Amino acid sequence: MKQPPAGVFARGLAMGAADIVPGVSGGTIALITGIYERLLGAIVAVDGEALSMALAGRWSAAWHRIDGGFLSILLLGILTAFFSLASGIHWLLQHYPQPLWSFFSGLILVSAVLLIREELTLNSADRLAVFTLGVSIAVCAALMPPVSFLEGLPGLFIAGAIAICAMILPGISGSFLLVLMGMYEQVLSAIKTLQVTELLVLAAGCVAGLLLFARLLQHCLQRYRALAMAFLSGVLMGSLVAVWPWRQEVLLNAAEGTVAVSRPLLPTAATDAQLSACITACLIGCLLVSVMHALALRRGL
Repeated sequence: MKQPPAGVFARGLAMGAADIVPGVSGGTIALITGIYERLLGAIVAVDGEALSMALAGRWSAAWHRIDGGFLSILLLGILTAFFSLASGIHWLLQHYPQPLWSFFSGLILVSAVLLIREELTLNSADRLAVFTLGVSIAVCAALMPPVSFLEGLPGLFIAGAIAICAMILPGISGSFLLVLMGMYEQVLSAIKTLQVTELLVLAAGCVAGLLLFARLLQHCLQRYRALAMAFLSGVLMGSLVAVWPWRQEVLLNAAEGTVAVSRPLLPTAATDAQLSACITACLIGCLLVSVMHALALRRGL
């Protein structure tokens, strides 16, 4: 179903807002708002044939092939969210982190339930096994400490190729993957100081990873849709660990020395649980997804 421009722009806003928050993936928003497969198809269409069309001056055909109108409006929404919401969400993360994480927990929880209810039935051993695998991968990614990764330009290329997959893989954010690979500081430094060579290598890795991974996901959805949706639903459900509101910092020994890792804990063990505010924020997140889902079904957005 083709979504109207207003609906695509709103989805872009939601994806951009999610990407601002560490631990939340824009791919999650794309999946739960019904544009996931269209986004994959548009990315996969950016291939040699589209490039040949553009070089031959067939701009209209190339634009139509890559679903350019959809991609441009979606990107506009994402960028609008980046520039308009970044400061507000950053302020909330500093002053009210637990209610904010609770809000996102509500979003993800209801989204995962709706996805499981509408897309698959865990009535076979293979689907249940793949769902469990998705949950396990998301949980392990949320709990594992940062690891040392390649350094220099090769490390930037591979880090970009892996981290960009979070754009189309629900449940894990790109910045979170960079932290796990030990490349977050290097990437952040390259952006802050405008290191042109490093940024070009990072961008090349992002493009390569995005195009290759999108093709893999699209192939899995076309050939093994039930299993693919079971896996993605599991990743989405398991990502609740990454956005759990109540956490504590623990020190772990690593090759680079002692590193601080965030671990979830029960609200009763938190010094400032803000339980009422967190429950309210979680319910608001649940209600927001339910209302958006109902409106999308009724109006075709």
